Amino acid sequence: MSQKVALITGSSRGIGKATALRLAKEGYDIVLNYARSKSAALEVATEIEALGRKVITIKANVGDNEKIKAMFQQIDEEFGRLDIFISNAASGVQRPIMELEESHWNWTMNINSKALLFCAKEAAQLMEKNGGGKIVSISSLGSIRYLENYTVVGVSKAAVEALTRYLAVELAPKNIAVNAVSGGAVDTDALKHFPNRAELLAEASQKTPAGRMVSIDDMVNTVMFLVSDQSSMIRGQTIIVDGGISLLV
Repeated sequence: MSQKVALITGSSRGIGKATALRLAKEGYDIVLNYARSKSAALEVATEIEALGRKVITIKANVGDNEKIKAMFQQIDEEFGRLDIFISNAASGVQRPIMELEESHWNWTMNINSKALLFCAKEAAQLMEKNGGGKIVSISSLGSIRYLENYTVVGVSKAAVEALTRYLAVELAPKNIAVNAVSGGAVDTDALKHFPNRAELLAEASQKTPAGRMVSIDDMVNTVMFLVSDQSSMIRGQTIIVDGGISLLV
């Protein structure tokens, strides 16, 4: 029961996959969550097992509270604890405001925002068993600035950052630290769904003050800092990892 456990939602690819592998290398047993691609999740699980760590894969749409409860029940039965929860799973409809429908809003807000709240509630109950834990959510610059076709996702990410602040205060007495990491444009599979992907990548590569785009490793490095003991007095913050591009008017 002393072996630490980390859950990463949306961990079959991209930032979630890279975070899961890094945590496994740091000695954590891993819970992989995916919504669609079982084969991709199993490939990640194989990589984690090769590192000598225990891993389970759970299919669950984190926009559905009943699926969330079932996932955490399985984690409790399998491990009896949880030390780290990375809220990474995301989805969303990319359309101009005048083309948005109620179903687009509900889908995006459920997976990107509601999931953090209800997963955090379940995670906190497991973390309490072992004296605390760390929660980190993944946001994006669309939460604070306009990005074309990004309205619903941007609003959902703004909600994630607000929730991060509220969770940080209310879970602090349980010794649970809650923070978020907001990234600039990162060329992941998710970005392929952006209608203006080429423009985003071109702007990021040409205008970022740091001289290059943000990489997946840049995001993971920041997540790893926030789940480490060195960050214990950072609470409710959204750390922007964008090479300085959001500083430009």
